[in-house]
Amino acid sequence: MIAVRAHDRTANQGEHQMRIARNRIVSALRDRGQQARADWVERELPERVDPAKHSGLLATLHLDPADLADAPSP
Repeated sequence: MIAVRAHDRTANQGEHQMRIARNRIVSALRDRGQQARADWVERELPERVDPAKHSGLLATLHLDPADLADAPSP
């Protein structure tokens, strides 16, 4: 049971390593002149965006998470 918990903790840490600052997404959209979309992202998304959870939205916005992601946490 302890081994399972250690494995789960490691897996969860891996899932949370890459985050995107919402302001980077907003900036990219504003640079493209997509003000309404940028405003929506500011209202609806959390300050730290999980690219796995929001992959569909990022694809719809034609944004590559690798271009926007913060450095992975150690």
